[in-house]
Amino acid sequence: MSGKENSNKNDSGSYYKLLENGSGFIPCELTGDYPPGGSLFRLSDEIGGGYFWYYESPNKFNIKIHDFWFNEDTVLNMQLHECLSVTRYDSISGEELAPYRKLRSNVIKSFLGGYESYRALIHKNVPIKSVGIEYHPDYYNCTLKEIFKEAYINPSDAFCGIDETSDFPEMMRLLWEVRNYQGDPVSAVLFYEGKAAEALSQVFNRYRTVKARNKVQLSSDDRKMLDTLASYIGDHYADDLTIEGLSKISCMGTTKLKKAFKIYFECTINEYIQNIRLDHAEHLLAYTDLSVGDIAKAVGYSAAGHFASLFCNHTGVLPLEYRKSTRR
Repeated sequence: MSGKENSNKNDSGSYYKLLENGSGFIPCELTGDYPPGGSLFRLSDEIGGGYFWYYESPNKFNIKIHDFWFNEDTVLNMQLHECLSVTRYDSISGEELAPYRKLRSNVIKSFLGGYESYRALIHKNVPIKSVGIEYHPDYYNCTLKEIFKEAYINPSDAFCGIDETSDFPEMMRLLWEVRNYQGDPVSAVLFYEGKAAEALSQVFNRYRTVKARNKVQLSSDDRKMLDTLASYIGDHYADDLTIEGLSKISCMGTTKLKKAFKIYFECTINEYIQNIRLDHAEHLLAYTDLSVGDIAKAVGYSAAGHFASLFCNHTGVLPLEYRKSTRR
């Protein structure tokens, strides 16, 4: 696969401030398409296009908006400073490389910086559209301890509990409000402070909810059956898979299966099947000349329009737009 590698390493607290130094991001004038009070950078035409917006509250948090694309498949290799972050992805195409995992849109992802380098392959011409809040260790190690005292819990556990999920509507709404804020620069300071604190509160609340839900332990036999079921779905994703049929294969009742599957895979059965189907659709769009209708049928959808809508929700772009982007 053709492409290039973009490597960044910085141990200071203002990593994103250094983007203009050798990375291809050029400072530019803030436009009304982005929230007030931040700094805007444009990606060089030689590398790609689009913008990166950044706002920092020193030693507390920063907010970042990605809205750019690369001209070539690009491997990102980043060693970030210690931090905790939560991000909403509305469009992206690629794979994380260590460990390998498909990058998806319309999800909330968490990230813990300062431990291992982050490596990912970003596919060319498909925009990265995201908005996220990144917390400085002084904020969650010191300030929060002073606020909560004996009730304080390590926020790293709460952020690890998110990992990647499509089931966090409260955070989806909050980050969308941040992305589209259009107040004046003075009031923006209070707005960002409030949203950063609210987002952290939502992370803690979700952690407690999920932890309580996952107290139901799965037996080793249940886990083996769920692994078998996942393998079956991987081989038969294009078939008409029903909960009743999958229940028989897993030797579980439908209610138990749905609950156990959600605990084990952190998504519903329908979401799991849909992700596999649309991942295969990406490959067919990029490497074959099959029509959108034929690809829809090949991955298990009878209606091309429904498939196109799901694909757009999955990647952030329509099928034909995705195909064109891979062949520019």
